Amino acid sequence: MMEELCYHIIDIVQNSISANSKNIKIKLKESDKEDLILIEIEDDGKGMDAETLRKVQDPFYTTKRGKKVGLGIPILKETAIHCEGSFKMESHVGKGTLVSAIFKRSNIDVPPIGKIKDTILTSIVGNDHCNIDITYENDNGIFNISTKKIKEQIGDLHITHPYVIKFLREFIDKEITNLR
Repeated sequence: MMEELCYHIIDIVQNSISANSKNIKIKLKESDKEDLILIEIEDDGKGMDAETLRKVQDPFYTTKRGKKVGLGIPILKETAIHCEGSFKMESHVGKGTLVSAIFKRSNIDVPPIGKIKDTILTSIVGNDHCNIDITYENDNGIFNISTKKIKEQIGDLHITHPYVIKFLREFIDKEITNLR
């Protein structure tokens, strides 16, 4: 198992980037009322055929050059199932991929979610060539941030400009803290 669930988000986003995605939607939901944690990532990348979709769920298969194993998806799947949850992965060639993992929040083996604020900031700033829409939801409310909207607001500044990063860090921190 990965130490924190947020690591899975970063890993899958990188898979989406490798699949030439231009738009990625990330949803992270944690609910005590519903006793669940949901991670859902959808992209518009090149997608996979049925055979490749089956293979990527096998730890001894990878599409990454220089690697002999691909553990990200198989570990996420096994962790979700082990924690009384579920795992779903859908993909269509030329249309993209959807990865969804649900965990029973009260299960003793569920890894901690991790640093949500850092994961959001890293996803936004580290993939500036892609539109990323992130929604974080808990029992107290919903926070959504979109790089498309950010880029419209900052005009000529680049999303990796130190002032923009500072603003984003403070904004994300404030919004997530208010929900917790």
